[in-house]
Amino acid sequence: QVQLVESGGGLVQAGGSLRLSCAASGRTFSSYAMAWFRQAPGKEREMVAVIRWSGDSTYYADSVKGRFTISRDNAKNTVYLQMNSLKFEDTAVYYCAADRAPFRVVVAATTHFDFGSWGQGTQVTVSS
Repeated sequence: QVQLVESGGGLVQAGGSLRLSCAASGRTFSSYAMAWFRQAPGKEREMVAVIRWSGDSTYYADSVKGRFTISRDNAKNTVYLQMNSLKFEDTAVYYCAADRAPFRVVVAATTHFDFGSWGQGTQVTVSS
C-alpha cells in the first residue's frame, strides 16, 4: 500500500484550468497503476483517468477526453491531472488512487475496480 495526498483543487471559472497533484509515499510508487476518480454530490463515483506504472499508457473517460491529461513523475512519486476547458459539470471531489494490478485489468473494470489505496480527496468547483 501507498499513502496518497492530493492537492491543487479550488474554485475556477468555466473555461479555466487547474492542475491536481497526488503525492505518494513509499519506494514502490513506480510499480503502481495510478488513477483519478471524481464524485459529485448525488452522483456515482466516476473513473476519470488512469496511467500505467511506466507512464506510456493512459485511459480517459469520454467525459474528459481531450480536456484532461494524466501524467506521472516516478522520480517525484507524484501523479498529476491537468484539467483544461473546465465545465460546470466537472465540479466534484477528486480522488487519487493506486494499485499494483496491471493497467489493462484496471481499465477493463473502469469505475468498478477496487483500488487498494486512496487519497482523502480535493474539491474542484467550477463556476458557470
